[in-house]
Amino acid sequence: MLFSDQDRARIAEAIRAAEATTAGEIVVIVNTQAHRYHDTALAVAILAALALPFGAVVAGWAPSALFPDWDTLDAANRELHAIEGFAAVQALVFLATLALVALARLDRALTPAGLRRDRVHAAAMTQFRARGLTRTAGRTGLLLYVDEPEHVAEVIADEGVFACVAPDEWAETIAALTAGIKAGRAADGMVAAIARAGAVLARHLPRAADDVNELPDGLIEL
Repeated sequence: MLFSDQDRARIAEAIRAAEATTAGEIVVIVNTQAHRYHDTALAVAILAALALPFGAVVAGWAPSALFPDWDTLDAANRELHAIEGFAAVQALVFLATLALVALARLDRALTPAGLRRDRVHAAAMTQFRARGLTRTAGRTGLLLYVDEPEHVAEVIADEGVFACVAPDEWAETIAALTAGIKAGRAADGMVAAIARAGAVLARHLPRAADDVNELPDGLIEL
């Protein structure tokens, strides 16, 4: 998702225009960095290391494939070699699977959609706190967060907004964001979403005479 200087200027102006009618503080963040799901890679490698060697045994694999002197060993050494051989195969399968998932970047494809959305939400909450949205007067911060790699958009409101605006009132804001992105006009979608968010905030949190701009108005790109 690329933005020109003109797009950034339009988005900043849309934020200023929206905040001119409300006590709310709007911040827009776009993340373009792909997430890596290392837990998924490890889980897949462990599962493969546990399942594939057992499957090989069922299919007829024998330790003699690793130990040429298998038939000449006594019972005690056979048992020890069998354990060693099985452990060696498990270790090789684990490392090979982990390398394959990492190099082919299969971790995202193998991660359930719900867990990917949780990762995006956690990242959005981290930005929400880091960008000062919890420190505004009246707790009126509102974050519009777009994760490009995961195709997810979120609206996160601070306590002062959440107390007076029902969550379903942000549906049009999300719809405007996603419609613009799907149409290949991300900047247009953001400008429309900011206008809708500003209208919602103005209804519930109108601007006071002594209101000051507490947060930057420009687009934040990660």
